[in-house]
Amino acid sequence: MSSNPATIRPSSRPHSPEATRGTGVLALALVLLGAAGVSALIVRSNVTDPPFQGMDERWLTWMGGPHEGLYQAVATALNWFGGPVGALVPLALLTLLLVRRRLVSAGFLLAAYFGGNLLVVQGLKHLVDRPRPANPLVRVDHGSFPSGHAATAALLVVAVGVLLVPAARRRAWWIGGAVFTLAMMWSRTWLHAHWLTDTAAGAAAGAGAGLLTWWLFRPALARERAREDARADADA
Repeated sequence: MSSNPATIRPSSRPHSPEATRGTGVLALALVLLGAAGVSALIVRSNVTDPPFQGMDERWLTWMGGPHEGLYQAVATALNWFGGPVGALVPLALLTLLLVRRRLVSAGFLLAAYFGGNLLVVQGLKHLVDRPRPANPLVRVDHGSFPSGHAATAALLVVAVGVLLVPAARRRAWWIGGAVFTLAMMWSRTWLHAHWLTDTAAGAAAGAGAGLLTWWLFRPALARERAREDARADADA
């Protein structure tokens, strides 16, 4: 007897590249958020002398100065970007999305920005409440762990990459975004506003929150993009 090819069923269906990427985004988000959470618990166990305090103090010594010239200009600019000036970036992006009626994208941006900053970063700050280095060179609030500036930088890199950068060009964007986030981490320690591990945890928390929100919004964002493409084809 000859078997009917139509009745043959493969034992397993290969995963699509899109599904694989989605799984990778979720896995990376959970790893980053988990790293930030574990670091928070370690610091909370002894906020004045966690296991890596010696490394933090050595790094702070290397950041001793002189605090002037080009380094000061760069660190000051990054400090302002992570503060009031930086708030203009998501606000301008939100306005652009609303004008273009990309409501799902606007929802993603709001969820990522406020969820990452208010829930994750501020939640960890109140949980840990680590003392800052002595004599910071800029105005700071309570709680050194994690760095809100580093978290915001990493979060914005993810959000802008998702919303504005074509998928084919995202690898270059991620590399540039990593360099920008590292620069922000350096600036916070150079200004003696944070310990080194505060900035690493902040970057992990911000990127993790952004990636997790992306994973949650991926199906809705894909449908919105498909509708935009169909509308553009109809107009053409």
